[in-house]
Amino acid sequence: MSAIVAIVGRPNVGKSTLFNRLIQRREAIVDAVSGVTRDRHYGKSDWNGKDFSLIDTGGYVVGSDDIFEQEIDKQVELAIDEADVIVFVVDVETGLTGMDEDVARLLRQSDKPTLLAVNKVDNPQREADAVEFYALGLDQYYTISSINGSGTGELLDALVEVLPEKTEEIDKTLPRFAVVGRPNAGKSSFINALIGEDRNIVTDIAGTTRDSIDTKYNRFGFEFNLVDTAGIRRKAKVKEDLEFYSVMRSVRAIEHSDVCLLILDATRGFEGQDLNIFWLAERNKKGIVILVNKWDLVEKETNTTKEFEAFIRKQIEPFTDVPVIFISALTKQRVFKAIETAVEVFNNRSARVPTSKLNDVMLPIIEHTPPPSMKGKYVKIKFCTQLPTPTPQFAFFANLPQYVKDPYRRFVENKLRQNFDFEGVPIQIYFRKK
Repeated sequence: MSAIVAIVGRPNVGKSTLFNRLIQRREAIVDAVSGVTRDRHYGKSDWNGKDFSLIDTGGYVVGSDDIFEQEIDKQVELAIDEADVIVFVVDVETGLTGMDEDVARLLRQSDKPTLLAVNKVDNPQREADAVEFYALGLDQYYTISSINGSGTGELLDALVEVLPEKTEEIDKTLPRFAVVGRPNAGKSSFINALIGEDRNIVTDIAGTTRDSIDTKYNRFGFEFNLVDTAGIRRKAKVKEDLEFYSVMRSVRAIEHSDVCLLILDATRGFEGQDLNIFWLAERNKKGIVILVNKWDLVEKETNTTKEFEAFIRKQIEPFTDVPVIFISALTKQRVFKAIETAVEVFNNRSARVPTSKLNDVMLPIIEHTPPPSMKGKYVKIKFCTQLPTPTPQFAFFANLPQYVKDPYRRFVENKLRQNFDFEGVPIQIYFRKK
């Protein structure tokens, strides 16, 4: 469970450049595995052995500066609410502005650890200019240049110093299901449909974090913790349509869960924000079940379900081995099926394939369709095994692993999925020197 770090500041101070620099070590590895990067505003990073999630708030505000004036306070308040540590970026070129002072005021009022990063400091003159930012009253500042990376080491050293210690989670034995999705997709109705009026089957445990409430659920022979973000600490000030809001909330919930139930609103289709949340869960190696809610409100043709499902699968390529269930939280249609499937996905996520069986199944397939030769050299794969990791990861040992490219990696993944049940679970495949 990693801490969440938010990068805040007014437009054009270099938040995204800093974000990209901080995640690049980790990002390069993530990309090599999945072959895709989607949401550029969220990433994983680590420094001195401590890992954390990083959110670039700048990516979420579109529009002119005056719209931004209204949005930035909301964003900073959200960041204060949801993140564990805040990095506040200012720009030495333009110097201190009124908007910087506004942000600093909000940050001073909160008790969140805040690091002030003065960006674009790439010569001694600018180092001297940075002194004026003491006026923001945030004690120390760190001079950095996100473009060339100078100063970011000191900033990261200070950052990992103030990261909260990892909290031990309660009751690790029970699966943890997070209900995620955009505002108004029906998360609360789904949870109410599950829990029903019958409140005595539910015990609320004060969550491990200050804002995700774990509800212990025991019904139909299943027992699990529901990580409910839907009804938590609604902020009157925060307009629910803020895209950033649902991402922040989802990050929190996803990181604390084993399986994510991603709820879509059938009347609105599968939109960009849904896809962002899907990739957040995929990148965190969580099990995923897609629930298409409000299906009772959709005009039905003969193939409606098939077409809608095909459309979703097209959007989530290449990771398409995910259960899609059409539900109605209002009429409770297939709500039980949703939970049953989530339990199956949870089991798939911790499934182990015996090495002998894996080799018996996979080696003949690989022999029949070997990796394409490169520069006249042939890749031979002689052995494979599942790694002892919490989520499914497989190592294939080859004489020339560097010649195995993404399309073949996907071919191997598809064959694994055809022969073993990993529905709803991201798989990682490594080719290694034997």
